[in-house]
Amino acid sequence: MEFFGIALAIGLPALGVGIGQGMAVSAALDGIWRQPEALGNLRSVMFIGLAFMEALAIYGLLIAFMLLGKM
Repeated sequence: MEFFGIALAIGLPALGVGIGQGMAVSAALDGIWRQPEALGNLRSVMFIGLAFMEALAIYGLLIAFMLLGKM
C-alpha cells in the first residue's frame, strides 16, 4: 500500500505538470502567432510559469522520496 502512495505522489504531479506545460506553451505560441511583436514579453512570462510548474513536479518527487524513507 505504501508503494501505491509513492506512485501517486510522483505520478499525479507529473501528469498535471505535463498537461499544464502543454497548455501554457500552446497559449504562448498562439499569442505569438497573433501578435509577433509581443514575442519577448510572452517568452519571458512563459518561462517563468514553466519554472513554477516544474517546481511543483519536483515537490512531488520530494514527497515520494520522503514516503520511501519512512518504509
